[in-house]
Amino acid sequence: KTDHGLETTGELRKKAGSWLRDRRCALGLSQRELAYRVNVEYYTFISQIEAGRGRVPADRLGDWAEALQVNPREFAIKLMRYYDPHTYGLIFES
Repeated sequence: KTDHGLETTGELRKKAGSWLRDRRCALGLSQRELAYRVNVEYYTFISQIEAGRGRVPADRLGDWAEALQVNPREFAIKLMRYYDPHTYGLIFES
């Protein structure tokens, strides 16, 4: 955490990755199956995102939402909370 009590980018990405992994597992999908559904050549990309070492590309949020059976708008908002907390706060918090 920073000295302002805010979580670091790395911590937030790990939380996003955990949420994504939980969603994938709830659907009974392997990383390989998810990679196929989101049209990613290497399933290791899924592993990196779930470990917090990457993020879902903004232009692919819709594909991921569909693959994980989540409403696309809700999916984008959820990930914005982790990936861009400052913008999220300006839009959704007072």
